[in-house]
Amino acid sequence: MNRSRKIIILSHCMLNANSKVEGLAIYKGAQNSLISFLIEEGYGIIQLPCPEITLYGIKRWGHVKEQFDTPYFREHCRNIFMPYLNQIMDYVKNGYQIHGLIGIDGSPSCGVNKTCSSTKWGGEVGEEFGINEKIKDLKIIQGKGVFIEEIENLLIQKGTNIKLLGLDEENLSSQNAIIEFLKKNVIYN
Repeated sequence: MNRSRKIIILSHCMLNANSKVEGLAIYKGAQNSLISFLIEEGYGIIQLPCPEITLYGIKRWGHVKEQFDTPYFREHCRNIFMPYLNQIMDYVKNGYQIHGLIGIDGSPSCGVNKTCSSTKWGGEVGEEFGINEKIKDLKIIQGKGVFIEEIENLLIQKGTNIKLLGLDEENLSSQNAIIEFLKKNVIYN
């Protein structure tokens, strides 16, 4: 049995940048260097579904957390995560090590440390609808995205503690910090 029994959970777009809002992908397909590290270290990878694409599709506009902070979107997040939660619980029950869940900082869904926010974002697009004022109100704030909040709540309900790690894709030190964390916290079976 040649298994590492090491598992990492990734936000969908880390393995498929094509799922991002048009214009936001900074790599062609998969986040290469971190994914390469995970493969070289023998991690099994669980790719989470993207709650935005599964609800709004590929032609969606960019959103902010306030737009997703609704009972409907939160229920959608819980529903699409449930099969993964069951899978995670089965792995844990059978002695596998879940070394972390890596989210995408800045995302209104998958941010771990930072999320995109605006109290004015929404409505129609155009100068006659105050688009410039709406754009000026966009900001990155400390906090989790809605999908990550729901995942964390479900894990807590199951009594499972999985380290949440936030990848800031525009900051190489963020990626290096995740790699260093994983190197220091590896549990070999």
